Amino acid sequence: MTGPTPDAPRLLPWAGPEGKPCYVLGDGTGYVSRMADGVESVQLGMAAELLCHADDMRDDPHVTLPQLRFLVARIAESLRDVHRIARSRGERLSARESGPVGRI
Repeated sequence: MTGPTPDAPRLLPWAGPEGKPCYVLGDGTGYVSRMADGVESVQLGMAAELLCHADDMRDDPHVTLPQLRFLVARIAESLRDVHRIARSRGERLSARESGPVGRI
């Protein structure tokens, strides 16, 4: 496996206007890539916290239906974020294995 490929697009952890995916080209060391790394780190941390919160609520006999609905909504948002991160990282791994885009 080689290092980062400068021409491989990276799916960013945020959407653009109208929910369309955003990408950046580069070797992973630029400002936007570093910002994306930070956002992904926050998103993964929030997912871990939601899992702990869900465990706590599961064991609490006094949890209300509105509380559970709110938790489910936040978990769904978090799962979308984590799925986007996984897709982005998978695409970058595939690009590394296949080499630079458009070069022979």
